[in-house]
Amino acid sequence: MMELDLDTDQLPVERTLGLHWYVETDQFGFKASAREQPQTRRGILSVVSSLYDPLGFLAPFSMRAKLLLQELCKRNLGWDEDIPHVLAKQWAGWLEDLHKVAEFKIDRCIKPKDFGNPVTMQLHHFSDASEVGYGAVSYLRLERDNKVHVAFMMGKARVAPLKQTTIPRLELTAAVLAVRVDRMLQKELQLRLEKSVFWTDSTTVLKYISNESRRFHTFVANRIAVIREATNVDQWRYVGTKENPADEASRGMRAEDLLNRRRWMMGPDFLYKSKDGWPKLDVDLQVIPGADPEIKRDLTVNAVAKDTDNATSHLIHYFSSWRRLQVAVAWILKIKDTLVLLGHRRKELYASADLSMDTSDCHQQVESQMQSFKATLKGQSLTPQDVTRAELSIIRYVQHQQFNDEITSLQSGVKPISKNSPLYRLDPVMDGEILRVGGRLSKASLPVESKRPAILSKDLHVSTLILRHIHQQIGHAGRNYMLSSLMRKYWIINANSAARKVISDCIVCRRNRGRLLEQKMADLPAERVLPDEAPFTHVGVDYFGPVEVKRGRGLLKRYGVLFTCMTSRAVHLEVAYTLDTDSCINSVRRFICRRGPVSTLRSDNGTNFVGASRELKECLTTLNHDATAPRGSWMMGKVLDVRSDVNGCVRSVRLQTKTSILERPVTKLCLLLEAAL
Repeated sequence: MMELDLDTDQLPVERTLGLHWYVETDQFGFKASAREQPQTRRGILSVVSSLYDPLGFLAPFSMRAKLLLQELCKRNLGWDEDIPHVLAKQWAGWLEDLHKVAEFKIDRCIKPKDFGNPVTMQLHHFSDASEVGYGAVSYLRLERDNKVHVAFMMGKARVAPLKQTTIPRLELTAAVLAVRVDRMLQKELQLRLEKSVFWTDSTTVLKYISNESRRFHTFVANRIAVIREATNVDQWRYVGTKENPADEASRGMRAEDLLNRRRWMMGPDFLYKSKDGWPKLDVDLQVIPGADPEIKRDLTVNAVAKDTDNATSHLIHYFSSWRRLQVAVAWILKIKDTLVLLGHRRKELYASADLSMDTSDCHQQVESQMQSFKATLKGQSLTPQDVTRAELSIIRYVQHQQFNDEITSLQSGVKPISKNSPLYRLDPVMDGEILRVGGRLSKASLPVESKRPAILSKDLHVSTLILRHIHQQIGHAGRNYMLSSLMRKYWIINANSAARKVISDCIVCRRNRGRLLEQKMADLPAERVLPDEAPFTHVGVDYFGPVEVKRGRGLLKRYGVLFTCMTSRAVHLEVAYTLDTDSCINSVRRFICRRGPVSTLRSDNGTNFVGASRELKECLTTLNHDATAPRGSWMMGKVLDVRSDVNGCVRSVRLQTKTSILERPVTKLCLLLEAAL
């Protein structure tokens, strides 16, 4: 602890990683004492990183060292490799300037003592870029009673990427850097600030930001989006290169120049003037040259569209159901007839009106009679004849659209149908205004539609609607039935392919006739593929039947038990008298006695198989393990040791049972395998 007399003693200096706070004068300063480091990339980076400058006071000075490190990186020098002589001279010059940094001082407080409370406070951000780097610097402008003070807030300087980048892109990157600094300062400063002002000396960047009509490539578009999201267009202004303090951050400065030129720390001179004295740019920022490489090229495609559809064609293509199209056209024709009837009726009333009457009275009388006549026409509905008439109207229209030349030839009777026409082999005839198939069935006792179907093309929308309607009527039946129903009224050219397309597009048919999924079978069990096992070592069992057998005068049911070897597929048959558990166990016993012991026996979950399995398991758990077994019963034991005589023959063995260890002669033992056999 140090005792200080605040009246007479000099206040101490507070230090933080090389940044000094001179409490006596309330100023920031630097004391840079570079330790001896080797002239390698690692040593240079260590010295540059030791200069603690979080607010960027010395950003132009540090820029020169960053450019030197980038040059070393370009030359692919190792971390511990000595740098070339030319670059070593530059590094030595920077180290000499580093000692002059101790003379740098700047006021800590952003507001002078005698300034008072400012009326307006506003952040001003300057950005600039060069071929070697880009940077941004921010100032806080305070104004009160025509007094203006500008305080340095933060500076940033960054080297340009190693990949060659155009100056407009670097200028735009510097503008994005200024926007991010503004966000940070707006968040950290506890002040009531006006809208920030952004300054740049690039008219290209200002045009990019002000643009509303052009589309840019990804690099420019992403950065414009960041700028437009955080700022407004009216916040961006132009400043000349000579008045832009950020120019010093983008190129770097010597320590002596940084100390003598106060523009970096004090800001440009025009900030101390009123807004009328700020720089202005008399250029239309909405006009961007068409040759700008950052603008996406507008592809011009010239196409000639021939629109032959009229209102009727649009009406037909509007509907996706043949029945609804018929009803709609029927109502249109009915309304047409009603309007024609009203027109004739109005003419008749005017013709029969009294000529001696006044014109207005005559008009009023006719209108009243027309209203009475209209009342009689209300409540109309469609009849089957109306629907049939609408159907013929639709067929007549589409035929004139598709086969106009053939219809004209048949109606004139002068020129025959061309042999290249798709209708030539159908011997077409005109039935009124409908084009129908010819042939030799005119005297047949069939409806006219069946003897002479109406001809349609498969490419027509009406043909698709008719085929879809018939397909639904016949309950989504097959193609042949569908074509048979179609030919009762219509003859569609190449109807086979058209019907196939309708069926393939039908969702109901695709769902009903879709292929079922096939489950992939699992691998075969080991019992099925082991070749070295004896027959009937692994067995599968199942019942079949019943088979009726005769005993005396009665008929009895017997069942067959099928045993199959899972390896060789050999088969063994036994007879089961009933389906109960006892009969199943007896069949298994007879099979084992005939074919030998079984290792695995597989079956389904039949009740007789489940019962047999349960009883066999219970027998195995209680077999010769009861300590209270009667005398003379056979005990199960494990051979521990054998005792031989003088001739080497085994005469007795030591056995371990559940309760004790016994010694028994071999004549009293029965091997379990022999017992099973």
